[in-house]
Amino acid sequence: MTLKERITEDMKAAMRAKDAERLGAIRMLTAAMKQKEVDERVELDDAAVVGIVDKLLKQRKDSIEAFEKAGRQDLADKEKTEAAVLQAYLPARLSADEVAAEVKAIVAEVGAKGPGDMGKVMGAAKARLAGKADMGQVSAAVKAALAS
Repeated sequence: MTLKERITEDMKAAMRAKDAERLGAIRMLTAAMKQKEVDERVELDDAAVVGIVDKLLKQRKDSIEAFEKAGRQDLADKEKTEAAVLQAYLPARLSADEVAAEVKAIVAEVGAKGPGDMGKVMGAAKARLAGKADMGQVSAAVKAALAS
């Protein structure tokens, strides 16, 4: 079963269970997936779906931060619930040590020498680690690897 099919099945289950919060989050995800399919005229594979989930999760995290700064805990809680539903569709994340090891391997492959090669390393890292690791964490590991 592809990730896209699993999301559709989860949406049906949420409808049957009358779980409005979960259903809303899944519908938001399916709308983003359909939008990408229509805009680019492609059929999404699992990697593309993971990319969409990652993007939506980042939006939720930014919203949570903004709502908490504004004192709107009710809205922050809603975003946290949506983030928890979305998190279930991501593959297991790499640990910080695993990310650092991958980044060192990428730096060696690319032949990066210093901070000026950050873009080259991040391009390769994004291709290899997309969906497997938080890109903010990857960026920090690249900076650390190029600084040493």
